[in-house]
Amino acid sequence: MSGPRTMRGSAQFDFWSLIMLAALAIVGALLLWPIAQVLGLGFLDAETHTFTLTNYIKVLTHPYYLGAIWNTMLVGVGGMVGACLLGVPLAYCTARYVIKGRGVITTLAVLALVSPPFIGAYSWIVVLGSNGWLTQQIKALGVALPTIYGMHGIILVFSLKFFPFVYLMTESALRNINRSFEEAAENLGCTPLQRFFKVTLPLVFPATSSGAILCFVLSIADFGTPSIIGRDFRTLSTIAYNQYTSEMGGTPTMAVSISMLMIVISMLAVLLQRHMIGKRRYAGSMTSLNLQKRGTGLTSAAIHAFCYAVVGLATLPIAVVVYTSFLQTKGPVFSGGFGLNSYARVIQEVPEVIANTFRFSLLATLLITVAGVLMSYIIVRRETRLAGFLDSILMVPYVVPGVVMAIGFLLTFNSGALDLVGTGSIIVLILFIRRLPYGVRATSSVLRQIKPSIEEAAVSLGASPAKAFATVTVPLMMPGVIAGAMMSFITAINELSSTLLLYTAPTATMPVRVYNAVLDGEFGIAAALSTILLVSSGLCVYGVMHFSQSKENAFV
Repeated sequence: MSGPRTMRGSAQFDFWSLIMLAALAIVGALLLWPIAQVLGLGFLDAETHTFTLTNYIKVLTHPYYLGAIWNTMLVGVGGMVGACLLGVPLAYCTARYVIKGRGVITTLAVLALVSPPFIGAYSWIVVLGSNGWLTQQIKALGVALPTIYGMHGIILVFSLKFFPFVYLMTESALRNINRSFEEAAENLGCTPLQRFFKVTLPLVFPATSSGAILCFVLSIADFGTPSIIGRDFRTLSTIAYNQYTSEMGGTPTMAVSISMLMIVISMLAVLLQRHMIGKRRYAGSMTSLNLQKRGTGLTSAAIHAFCYAVVGLATLPIAVVVYTSFLQTKGPVFSGGFGLNSYARVIQEVPEVIANTFRFSLLATLLITVAGVLMSYIIVRRETRLAGFLDSILMVPYVVPGVVMAIGFLLTFNSGALDLVGTGSIIVLILFIRRLPYGVRATSSVLRQIKPSIEEAAVSLGASPAKAFATVTVPLMMPGVIAGAMMSFITAINELSSTLLLYTAPTATMPVRVYNAVLDGEFGIAAALSTILLVSSGLCVYGVMHFSQSKENAFV
């Protein structure tokens, strides 16, 4: 093995060291620098521009901000618990029993996962809003049904939106449990329920808790859902946005202080989960795996009904959006019957937002694909401290809310040669850095399955390291590259929280236009644009599941 490594020699060092420096420069400029700007400004007095702790003291003591912190924790924990209550039983049913149409269940769950949360919020307004069709139907029966607005509505949307994280991770872990553990518990007299909580759930806890933490972090970071259906229920993300827009023209110290608090909460949640996992050993032999059982009679019917009810509720917003988009409209009002008025209005009034969305997202995806391939190589193949640092730092976009990154970009790229505010470039760059981890993760997982000896053989035959990488390694990585690119594109076209602060009229995207249309009561245009987003996402989901070697894990 030492021979080929020596033969690669200094050429490899020069080429991949250059890539490493470029990767660190990109991450530093587009991730660490903007976050540092936000962090530094939080300790700045807005008037004297001197160091102060007043901003954070105010955030942590004023009843208005304390209420927002409490609300944020409520929807974060509520969304996480709701996702677990849906995802864990669903995972157990599909992993332990033969379910007819399991592929349909997984596909619907993934579709619910990749659709934007704000579309789910809008859809539930159509169903359970003050004038929602279900609300009106129930009211006709003389029953007053609570509307979707408020904390309970936000938690409902988050639970149905994010449970696929828990479902996909837990199901994969359940399939790899050695059944002898559960059989031993059964032989010792444990009931099925005791066996599940004392044996099965602890064994899958690392996977389940990872999905749960993702649900928590995404719930507290989401802006669109609490903004649309929260009404007077304020969270840190909505307050940070409102505070920034109200401080425009001045130094946005309070907005960034709130933003940093959101990052701290997310990081503490991740550290707590890692601490809980680190306290115990969860590993087991991946032999004697469980076999799926065939349910009989009422048991089978109940399991199938539960599985399809969960994914049916989760994808109900998608059906509502598509159905609403084909309703006849007269201006902003639905006039009865079906028609293509909403799509005609989209083409006539806002064709540029469709073009912007696909142009910005495609450019960002192209950058992600190139950078992801190169970064994944140095992370997987070069076992250095810098490679480990790069791998760790690429987890930061997962826990930094979009509103925070947007404020960081506005503070960083607003003067001189770096004045990008109001341009399409700043949107492309923020989409690139926020979705880069998807590309790196997808390509890294494939690259780890490719033996280094294949490249070393090419180098020993006279190819340069760069040529061996381009002609041998990249073609073998292509399934992961394509899957990562499609996942990056899905999340980029649906991005709202960061672009809402960065857009101007010429650079508006479909999510921004949908958000504004919902607030203005333009439900026809909102439905038509949302349907375009959903169809685009659905096509990419199909592509990801086709090219990914691990269909479930491709999305988590």
